[in-house]
Amino acid sequence: MEADSLDLQPEPLPPSSDPLSNKFASLNDLAHELASLQDLSNRGSWRSILDKVARARSLSLLTTPHDHLTYLAYNVLAFTKLRRFKEALTELETVDDFDSHHYRYETYPKIYPTRSGSMVPFSLRWLHALVPIKLGDRQEGLDRLYLLLDFVRGKMKEKEEVAASLDVWRKREVFVVNNIVTEHLKGKEHGVCLDLIKCLLARGDSDPHLLSKLGYIQMQIGDLEGAKGSFDEVEKQNSLNETELTNMVSRNKALMYLVEKDYVSAVREYDACIERDAMDAVAINNKAICLMYLRDLSDSIKVLETSLERVPTVALNETLVVNLCSMYELAYVNHSDIKRTLSNWISKVAPDDFDSSCTRI
Repeated sequence: MEADSLDLQPEPLPPSSDPLSNKFASLNDLAHELASLQDLSNRGSWRSILDKVARARSLSLLTTPHDHLTYLAYNVLAFTKLRRFKEALTELETVDDFDSHHYRYETYPKIYPTRSGSMVPFSLRWLHALVPIKLGDRQEGLDRLYLLLDFVRGKMKEKEEVAASLDVWRKREVFVVNNIVTEHLKGKEHGVCLDLIKCLLARGDSDPHLLSKLGYIQMQIGDLEGAKGSFDEVEKQNSLNETELTNMVSRNKALMYLVEKDYVSAVREYDACIERDAMDAVAINNKAICLMYLRDLSDSIKVLETSLERVPTVALNETLVVNLCSMYELAYVNHSDIKRTLSNWISKVAPDDFDSSCTRI
């Protein structure tokens, strides 16, 4: 699940037992002007979301408990995206207990006559774990992520006989495990990461992203044969569209070449990715780095600049800009002027959450 796209689904019910499902012809049937909030989030207009939530609250436009929780989730996400983590935490603290009866449909039979279960968006539970990490309390955040994983697995047991519902919770499980693995990787706790991923894979969840992450971790600890085996397994998967899967396979091959310092072969793989998908920002960034290792700084800069000109909304991320600015510093005496020009351009096209300090002016 993308962090920008909130998982606002209530606990899924079997279609036959959910008469309301036929009423939800649009996002706005789920919550007040939800389509507008979703559109703003897709465009990275996080300040506009804060304004919209504040207006809806001040004018008492939110009339149901679910409306309040949905707008709360968007507000917390917007504060988090804008790195206003203390304000995000303040919003989260307005919810006393996610499992309280106050946040269950059956508590309000007149409003939700045919619904039962929790109305808390899954995204809100995830943000509840993420915000402490952003505030520097890693252990609290990890504890909450593990509690969230237990919650998800509990739901999976409840939904075993309902295929559609079970699929939703399986995707959420993979999402939470990925979050946990990411945090453990920051602490170089590779053993924990391997155990978490292998536990999912042993159960038959051969998610290509998980397999790729497993291979990456195996590379980190020097298990190149294990990494190659994991990357080979990625090629056998069919849960992604052809271009996405083929590019993932090529990027994995490129990583193996990078370990061997065969930068020419790595560039070839990244070129193939970019030819298939001009918006593959990972391939674009890594190709530029490989060219830098090959001492072709001019072409390296050209790759990144071209990507920004062609697809700024995709290529414009802090990692790519940091690398481009580093290359400017290596290539030009007047790099400050060049970086200032880049920074001015970024200010016109970047989403609200872009960290302009990455240009290091």
